[in-house]
Amino acid sequence: MSAQPLAQPLAEAAASIASPAHSLAQQLGHPLAASAASLVQSVDWLAVAPPLIAAVVALGVLVADLFLPESRKNVLGWISVAGLAAAALMLLPLLDGDRATFCLAGAGTGTGAGPGSVTGAPRACSYAADHFTLVIQLLVLGGALLAALLSITTLDDDRRRVPPGEFWFLLLSATAGAALLPAARDLATLIVALEVASLPAFALVGIRHGDRRSAEAALKFFLSSVTATAVSLMGVSFVYASTGTLYLTQVAQRLPDTPSQLHSLAQTGVVLTLIGFAFKTAAVPFHFWVPDTYVGAPLPVAAYLSVVGKAVGFSGLILVTVVAFPSYADVWGPALAVLAALTMTVGNVGALRQQATRARSAVRLLAWSSVGQAGYLLVPIAAAGYAKDAQKAIGSTVAYALMYAAVNLGAFAVAAVVGRGRAGNRISDYRGLYATNPVTALLMAFFLLCLAGLPPGIIGLFAKVTVFSAAVGAGLGWLAVVMAVNVVIALFYYLQWTALLFRAPEGETVRHRIPAPLTAAIALAGVAGVALSGAPQLVLRFAATGLF
Repeated sequence: MSAQPLAQPLAEAAASIASPAHSLAQQLGHPLAASAASLVQSVDWLAVAPPLIAAVVALGVLVADLFLPESRKNVLGWISVAGLAAAALMLLPLLDGDRATFCLAGAGTGTGAGPGSVTGAPRACSYAADHFTLVIQLLVLGGALLAALLSITTLDDDRRRVPPGEFWFLLLSATAGAALLPAARDLATLIVALEVASLPAFALVGIRHGDRRSAEAALKFFLSSVTATAVSLMGVSFVYASTGTLYLTQVAQRLPDTPSQLHSLAQTGVVLTLIGFAFKTAAVPFHFWVPDTYVGAPLPVAAYLSVVGKAVGFSGLILVTVVAFPSYADVWGPALAVLAALTMTVGNVGALRQQATRARSAVRLLAWSSVGQAGYLLVPIAAAGYAKDAQKAIGSTVAYALMYAAVNLGAFAVAAVVGRGRAGNRISDYRGLYATNPVTALLMAFFLLCLAGLPPGIIGLFAKVTVFSAAVGAGLGWLAVVMAVNVVIALFYYLQWTALLFRAPEGETVRHRIPAPLTAAIALAGVAGVALSGAPQLVLRFAATGLF
């Protein structure tokens, strides 16, 4: 039977179906085209390169771990370091202007996209590589790079209990989420990035096999973080129900015009979202997990959490307060001011109470110190709720975070050096460090003086002055007084530790060889601290100019 008679009826039937559809398309014309265009997203691959590279290298390390013999597992560490360095270098091409991607139609994508769209509405994008994003991504990737250098030595010393492939995959995955979060400009992406940064961190804390302390630390960290996530998700859902949008700029535009019947729902959503991020920043009273988590985790993981984990929490808090909820500044401004006062006081008093002879007292003191430093970081964010120029206040937080990241990672690196010779890692173990490792002792003294805000740690003094000025400029004189009192409290334990470095050692002095990765980490932190102290005004200018 020939196919010719069948082909003609089929073609006519197809034409009869297509003809009305074609006519309808012609009648609707432009709306259909506009709708189709709105569904097509062009991805700016250069803008998303930093977190994307970290994620791709994480998958590559996981696959490579399957094929490498046990004797060559150390290669994974250097691959991870190279990947983090490449991700950080990809920030350089993004300095030419703001870039945004995954935007609504007409929102202005690509290089130089302004704050408004063609119609004058605020730009609605899910990912933005603006100045704020780049500064925080520099902090995250730089902090992760130093933590990775510390980890290479730690894994070589403790390979039997820490699987290298899983460790590097988790570290890179957490870094990818942490680098994504400051670029998130909608609440869904913000929560997803927060969890991508947090979930691998749980496993990193408890990754040491057979260590009960590590398992307990991971459990505490997990429970507190899950609670924070649940509270944040409920808050975000309430905000979405009140405004009908997840984009931060649109939330900021619609929150003041919320219908009266949804006003209580919107208020509850804002408060719950802020509480969730307060957990992530380790603000008091949500700080209880920090000391035990830092002590139980491997030292490089504690260093990572103290800097990169803190950057994740604070960048998310800045985005939801200043960008999404500016109309509720009268709510979050006073609340964050009280949290800042409580956090810095509890953190510094906790550090002051540490006994020098207690096991792991050095790491525990650094943990409590990081809680106190979180209080200082909260001050400018609280001031942004009162100040006319919120961007300048936020710039003080970013500048302080850059200083804190460099010197705190340096202090953890020196702690790793001492911990190689003395597993207890007590504060008393640092006595006479100058006699055995003079350069390391001098750098440790410099890092501690930076954290205290004393010369020659000029960057620490400068950062504290900028935070103090932000509080005074916003009319928060009482908070500035609380901060001044806490700075004096912190001076005692920082100077006490510094003096211990130069005392005569007890017993026979033993000089320990420092591995190359550990030397590189200490050197990089030292160079960063000295460079920032040499030109502190450049830090504030770099951190505060055109953040959003």
